[in-house]
Amino acid sequence: MQVTATDIPEVKLITPRLFGDHRGFFSETYNRRALAEAGITLDFVQDNHSKSARPGTLRGLHFQTPPASQAKLVRVVRGAVWDVAVDLRQGSPTFGRWVGAELSAENWTQILVPAGFAHGFVTLLADTEVEYKVTAYYAPDHDKGLAWNDPDLAIDWPLPPGVDQPILSDKDTRQPRFAELPSVFTV
Repeated sequence: MQVTATDIPEVKLITPRLFGDHRGFFSETYNRRALAEAGITLDFVQDNHSKSARPGTLRGLHFQTPPASQAKLVRVVRGAVWDVAVDLRQGSPTFGRWVGAELSAENWTQILVPAGFAHGFVTLLADTEVEYKVTAYYAPDHDKGLAWNDPDLAIDWPLPPGVDQPILSDKDTRQPRFAELPSVFTV
């Protein structure tokens, strides 16, 4: 398992090994011991799975506030996404910055998004399926979001050819800007 820090060191890209032959492949997509050896000791309590039928579907930016804040380990099992994490931790040297990476069923890369970060992705291909582990159960009272298109963040969302505007949920069209968020995470 290869673990690589991004430009925001707490956000990691994780690439499990694939063992392939004429039948297909085998991969350990999660191994607690291997991650612990890389300094990642999180207790995941829930797995989530989403499918987005159309390219250009944007989900996010989402986070949960304490005491229900979540770290996420995100992977794509079908298709491809551009995945983004935004640092919401007051006092962090990367506060208000974002990092993005392409995750796909082809590149087999995962992203570890720590608690204290907003997370979202846009699908690059049709019928994209994303699975992710979280460290806290879903808590509706702590479920929050951030505007995907906040000009202060200036996230570069790549849209697939032929898609002019992302496909959003009603909830994601009404999220507040970064400057409007209360301070809930600190370093």
